[in-house]
Amino acid sequence: MSLYVVRHHHEAENCPAHDPEMGAMLLQHLSQSNASEHGITIHGEAVIDGAHTLYVILDAAERSTVDGFMAPFAQAGEVEVLPASPCEVVVARLGCD
Repeated sequence: MSLYVVRHHHEAENCPAHDPEMGAMLLQHLSQSNASEHGITIHGEAVIDGAHTLYVILDAAERSTVDGFMAPFAQAGEVEVLPASPCEVVVARLGCD
């Protein structure tokens, strides 16, 4: 498994949380049970208050799996998938590179 940090940003007028049905669907999509069905483990997620930006930390076997899983969010705005490492791995390899 590989670690990824996903950043999703949408404009205020496209905020999915404004629509109760869409918000409920996206919450269900981000549930651990649904993520597991896609081969993903979600370690955490948070929305930056007032910024319309969601961050998700997750594990998946391949980036393409993450891209597919985050596709519903791409309908509302941009999705950026970033390969990442735990701090202990970065320290063990002597740098962020």
